Amino acid sequence: MTAVSDNRAATLDQQELVRKLAAPDDAEVASLDAWWRANNYLTVGQIYLQGNPLLREKLTSEHIKPRLLGHWGTSPGLSFVYAHVSRLIKQTGQQAIYLAGPGHGGPALVAAGYLEGTYSEVYPKVGLDEGGLLRLLRQFSSPGGIPSHVSVTTPGSIHEGGELGYVLVHAFGAVMDNPDLLAIAVVGDGEAETGPLEGSWKGVSFINPEHDGAVLPILHLNGAKIAGPTVLARKDPAEVRRLFEGHGYDVIEIEGSDLPGMHHRFAAVLAEAWGKIRSIQSEARGGTWDGSRPRWPLIVMRTPKGWTGPEKIDGITVTGTWRSHQVPLSGVKGNDDHLAELEKWLRSYKPEELFDASGAPAQIIRDLAPPGDLRMSATPHANGGLLTSDLDLPDFRDYAVDVKQPAQGRAESTRKLGEMMRDIYSRNPDSFRLFCPDETNSNRLGAV
Repeated sequence: MTAVSDNRAATLDQQELVRKLAAPDDAEVASLDAWWRANNYLTVGQIYLQGNPLLREKLTSEHIKPRLLGHWGTSPGLSFVYAHVSRLIKQTGQQAIYLAGPGHGGPALVAAGYLEGTYSEVYPKVGLDEGGLLRLLRQFSSPGGIPSHVSVTTPGSIHEGGELGYVLVHAFGAVMDNPDLLAIAVVGDGEAETGPLEGSWKGVSFINPEHDGAVLPILHLNGAKIAGPTVLARKDPAEVRRLFEGHGYDVIEIEGSDLPGMHHRFAAVLAEAWGKIRSIQSEARGGTWDGSRPRWPLIVMRTPKGWTGPEKIDGITVTGTWRSHQVPLSGVKGNDDHLAELEKWLRSYKPEELFDASGAPAQIIRDLAPPGDLRMSATPHANGGLLTSDLDLPDFRDYAVDVKQPAQGRAESTRKLGEMMRDIYSRNPDSFRLFCPDETNSNRLGAV
């Protein structure tokens, strides 16, 4: 078979795989939904519970943490995307890393690592049983526990997210010279209003499909930030689409909250985006690319803020508003109505279907996880110690300025640094990069 025939066969195989990804059967949708419900349950549990982790008895005030701290609003969207990307990875073998721009959705990513089993591997005391689950809930945002954000303690994370605006910078950096990696970068619509993020959309112009991986930005427009509406969520969708098309993206949109419809539609959208990425890369690496800059896909996902949470609390609308951003139900201790509402909320996820008698995630949930290092919470790409190698560095003393007499000669330290960096490039052609879009020469690094 010729190379052309090989490429054609690979293209046909990829098209068939995309069609399969775009049309999950009932069993796959059931698994996706069970995993998502389990993640939502654990997210709410981390914010509220210090006892009764599986609701095997009636919820009482003693089961509620004395101080409630965390962020609910963005979490269900983050975990929804995570579930679907996990299915994609399992079916394609795609290496992927997940970067949560709304890093305050920390409990969702902690829950994801727990459901994949990675969290218990890293932290054996947080086991896959009722005792480990209770420890998982109690430690969240507690003294001696873990932060409320996607922190360095979260397996699979290279992006903390507590300071908004940098998710795309980190995502683009992760895939440069890393051809097999796909970075899923979820951008919150509050984050999208920051200066760093507004500038970062242009990073797509620096991605070379021959030797770089790909970034799939998912702009999660849920309508509100911490204390008010957001700009992009209030713009006409056509205007938003034109904005990102102007940046060079191929925009794919999805909107809704209906279930299971959203599972079917997002599976199709994700399959379409992945198929376009693979086609761009296959063309570039197969010798048929004309060198023009590709239009990489970008997903705009519109779902309600606080999706699946209480619609109203004390007669005031919460879901779809900024009121769901942090802790929607406050003052649960001592407020019987709020306590009852919290129990109703938690039980809406049907935890009895999601965890077995020992407290471990049910088989339908474990089945969604990709194997081993393909789990996003276990990816080696989020653990530099597993992948880094030492640079071949010249002796810095070789670049010393010969000072024969004080205050007689002129030299610039940064020019000497440029010479050293030039030689580091020569000695490490595949493992050293300087990313300086504009000021390399004016910063006296011109020798590079």
